[in-house]
Amino acid sequence: MPRPLRIALVQQRATQDRADNVRRGLAAVERAAAAGARMIGFAELAFEPFHPQQPARGGDVLSLAEPVPGPTVTRFAEAARRLGVVIVLNLYERAGDRAFDSSPVIDADGSLLGVTRMIHITDYACFHEQDYYTPGDTGAPVYATRHGRVGVAICYDRHYPEYMRALALGGAEVVFVPQAGTTGEWPEGLYEAEMRVAAFQNGYFTALVNRVGKEPHLDFAGESFVCDPAGRVIARAGAGSDETLTCDLDLAKIAQSHARTLFLRDRRPELYKDWFSR
Repeated sequence: MPRPLRIALVQQRATQDRADNVRRGLAAVERAAAAGARMIGFAELAFEPFHPQQPARGGDVLSLAEPVPGPTVTRFAEAARRLGVVIVLNLYERAGDRAFDSSPVIDADGSLLGVTRMIHITDYACFHEQDYYTPGDTGAPVYATRHGRVGVAICYDRHYPEYMRALALGGAEVVFVPQAGTTGEWPEGLYEAEMRVAAFQNGYFTALVNRVGKEPHLDFAGESFVCDPAGRVIARAGAGSDETLTCDLDLAKIAQSHARTLFLRDRRPELYKDWFSR
């Protein structure tokens, strides 16, 4: 019988000291791997302040971003190779004259499998993301890692059922959701309900890893959590705390889920596929 897949969600605050943020992130990877984790995920813009909390105001936002691969990816790739773990990052990526909210996915041999870029870009008070991010152009890739098939839904993308379904159709077993969610941002329980429904409807595990800590304009909530393919929350981190949440996933539950035995089987996309292009 296959052993469970242990994942870890690193919930840590980001200070103005980027080098220290990366150092603490690498230390968290070391601890998680020592505790048996084989997949490790980080929150949105995990190693830098949340830039969109204030308008860009004509500044050179590209100077805040870094290439992929680049210095951060290189350091985490070295750790992934040495420890034999899969790492899902999130950072502010510069690609030529464009910048993206991006999640590089690193396999357990240290290779960069690809980059998921946030597709849907919002804009409202303290989330001035259209000032900073170009809409992503990578689609909804699913990565065949050494330890399982991984999809990524970056923050705002999780609100789009068609995106979450695309990850299921791509064969995702675990969907990491790097998020920057604040205290009291949405009605109580809505984030959780959304991830529970996505897991249930699509037959995969959802692993939401949230920012934490007070910044100049926002107070990030933490409370990262994991849902199983039956839509149950099976692990949760604390509110406002720096911690690494670990959780064991029984991947056999995917094939047994309602989504994989019923919902995906009984789809009739020929009757409604055109709706999604309107």
